[in-house]
Amino acid sequence: MPFIPHTDDDVKTMLDAIGANSIEDLFAEIPAELRSEGLDSIPDGVNEMDISRLMRERADQDSRSLCFAGAGAYEHHIPAAVWELTTRGEFYTAYTPYQAEASQGTLQLLYEYQSMMASLTGMDVSNASLYDGASALAEAVLMAVRANRKSKSKRILTPRTVHPDYRRVANTIVHNQGIVLDELDFDRQQGVIDPASLPDDPGDVTALIIPQPNYFGALEDVDVLTDWAHAHGALVIAVVNPVSLAILTPPGEWGDSGADIVCGDGQPLGAPLSSGGPYFGFMCCRKAFVRQMPGRIIGRTTDLDGKSGYTLTLQAREQHIRRSKATSNICTNQGLLVTAATIYMSLLGAQGLERVALACHANTMKLLAALDETDGVTKLFDRPLFHEAVVQFDLPVADVMRALSVQGIIGGVSLADDYPELGNSILICATETKTDADIETYTASLKRIAMRLTANRCPVQPKM
Repeated sequence: MPFIPHTDDDVKTMLDAIGANSIEDLFAEIPAELRSEGLDSIPDGVNEMDISRLMRERADQDSRSLCFAGAGAYEHHIPAAVWELTTRGEFYTAYTPYQAEASQGTLQLLYEYQSMMASLTGMDVSNASLYDGASALAEAVLMAVRANRKSKSKRILTPRTVHPDYRRVANTIVHNQGIVLDELDFDRQQGVIDPASLPDDPGDVTALIIPQPNYFGALEDVDVLTDWAHAHGALVIAVVNPVSLAILTPPGEWGDSGADIVCGDGQPLGAPLSSGGPYFGFMCCRKAFVRQMPGRIIGRTTDLDGKSGYTLTLQAREQHIRRSKATSNICTNQGLLVTAATIYMSLLGAQGLERVALACHANTMKLLAALDETDGVTKLFDRPLFHEAVVQFDLPVADVMRALSVQGIIGGVSLADDYPELGNSILICATETKTDADIETYTASLKRIAMRLTANRCPVQPKM
């Protein structure tokens, strides 16, 4: 909000009303060893004029670059009607629909969203969203530990082909609860988990995470991996791109019996890039595990007159029961983004979403074909893919990316920090928004940059 109205006197009046001496008293129940000493990286508060200037400067940094980056956030075309409807007052200012009699419109929309996501993933049930894909994976890990009662290890096999940020967020959320994210390495030739590398006797495993497509854009052997996990008493957590499910086998049909929990980020479904957010997370599961699902679920019923009605149900959250028995601390969700996603999917329909997915794949293949003709650029993995791929340069990635940025091109996402063993590699992506001219612009710029950087690296020959 642009203005926070609480003065020091207002705060004191509220504290007096509840019998507290200070705001710190409100957190007295938290053990001292868990308290933060301060937020050193958070700057001090500033006045309205300064913060307005800061936000304008930040907004100016959002240039209209030609974007070939993906890595979990994708530039898709969003029909104008999506946000024209989403920002109507009925949706834009609506709060959590606790009072069903006053919230039927919001509840029906969320119910339709759940129905669409369950259909898209091939699962029995969906919740009404989470914060983002990374926290959705963390919640899926916690859910798997609760649901797999035969396993006592709290051990989650986590491939390195899962998005690095997802892995970091999940570890931050679950590691203090004794949950171990046991990493699985990937095959250097294929860029996927090699099923042959999985042990015959893995011991007590609670769950296996399977990304599809994985962080490199490559398609994992999901059927074999799913059956391996189930054969060893582990649940399967699928991390998926929702757009890809328009053309790929849904997780509910993986292997002999399908995945158990499905999660991911819903950003591709109608949410703009927006400098990194807000986005929303989604989660679906088997009906057998529905009572372990975090967040909220909307149910459909009939009233005394036989008319359809919608209501909140299965809210096993700390807001409604004792905190120690809650499935999650998820209190509210990204309802506005879910509204946009529901309208987006409604407008496109199954065939429209399939056309988007096919166009994304086709454009990425065009981009790879063009890059294949560029000296010093090599496609790294020999594996079927969706709309992302890893390419390797002969030149330093940082220099290439910097030079492309100067020309108004976001050339991809460097893998140097998270996958140093891949050398000078980047992750590139082309969605349906990219034209043949865009691809030509990218490859032509890359060729010029490579020639210039190569020339600068060559030693000068002395004159005879």
